[in-house]
Amino acid sequence: MFGWLSLSMILLTLLFIGTSELLIPFLFQDQAETISLSVNLFMIMAPAIFFLILSMWLQGLLNVNDKFSIAALSTLIMNGAFVAIAFVFYPSLSSYAHAYGASISAFLMFAFLVAFIWYKGYFNFRPSLETTPEVWRTFRLTIPIMLGGATLQLYFLIYRIFGAHIGEGTIAALNLTSKFVQLPQTVLMLAVTAVIFPMLARKVAASEHETVAKIHGQGLRLMALVIIPVTVFIVVYAKDIIITLFEYQDFTREDTLVATPLLQIFVIGMFFHAANVYITRFYYAYERSMYPLIVSLISVLAINISLSYVLIGPMGAEGLAWAMTISAGINFILLLVGVNNVLKWQRKAPTEMKEQLVGFIKLLVMSAIIGLILYGMNHYLIDTYPLVDILIGGFVFAVLFIGLLYALRFQERKDIQKLLKRKVGDDR
Repeated sequence: MFGWLSLSMILLTLLFIGTSELLIPFLFQDQAETISLSVNLFMIMAPAIFFLILSMWLQGLLNVNDKFSIAALSTLIMNGAFVAIAFVFYPSLSSYAHAYGASISAFLMFAFLVAFIWYKGYFNFRPSLETTPEVWRTFRLTIPIMLGGATLQLYFLIYRIFGAHIGEGTIAALNLTSKFVQLPQTVLMLAVTAVIFPMLARKVAASEHETVAKIHGQGLRLMALVIIPVTVFIVVYAKDIIITLFEYQDFTREDTLVATPLLQIFVIGMFFHAANVYITRFYYAYERSMYPLIVSLISVLAINISLSYVLIGPMGAEGLAWAMTISAGINFILLLVGVNNVLKWQRKAPTEMKEQLVGFIKLLVMSAIIGLILYGMNHYLIDTYPLVDILIGGFVFAVLFIGLLYALRFQERKDIQKLLKRKVGDDR
């Protein structure tokens, strides 16, 4: 499998390098100087594709052998190397520092993984192009997974293409604000891939379907309990966040006014994007990778593009943000619908459905209370420096969240207590 994957990634990398002068101008309409720079940067970063994909395979090998911390460390090495290279060489190389940093840091992660796995004897790295049934079965399962994982990048590619025709600075504002959508998804991707997914695969192999369904429900509830209130906080303090993080040098107050509503719209879909990553892993554990791929393609290529085309005229960049958020929500609904029909889980009992409905209503009440109090503070009571406003609001948010968690008697508070007690016990 490693041999076929290596060969495929070599060919893909060469394809990207060879077609970059045609691909970049086709996707992005800009000045000739900018297009030329983009082509050069793309060619430098293309080898990172090879190292990143193979590193993902090697991380999976470590996860199978319960070496989760080493897999996480390799990602830390890559990110640390990228930041260090960009920081040191940006004054002399400008944008090229980021491009070289991307390829070099990906290589360092790959080299670290190869050295550790070879030292432990988990894999021999002898070149081989086997054609066993297991190899083709793996390809049949992984190709839809890889295509499905690429759909989030299609979201961003679509709004870059549409955004290029709106006005100067729009793509930059879209890029900056969309990072808030990617953050929980990236963290969740690491957690699910490194820890939860191997456990799910073992539970499915043991036919412990009720346990898997329980993990699915608990994970979604905890995710909603954390992300949705945080979404409310970001919506209220969106302008302060933009000013604190981005308003310096060429990023002006006018840019802040453009980016603020984009951030507010994007974070509304933050839960949907994170939940979509989480739910798809359950399909993969059951080797049902085709359904989430079809759902993702429908959401991105049909719904998102259609909504972008319809909304960009009357709403501009905000229309693109709404298109992405709405299509992610529809993706989430379709994945939930398929849980019972595709994975063949037993339908929930009426009492369980009632408990979930009550929990959802409690979450709405909590979010509404937090939102109203924070909105009143931010707009009528406290008006200092943006960073100070965020810190004060964050403290009040934490107090309200913990207080309402107990006042509304959320079931998840017991799970959090058990987790904290277990963590304290492990530390002792």
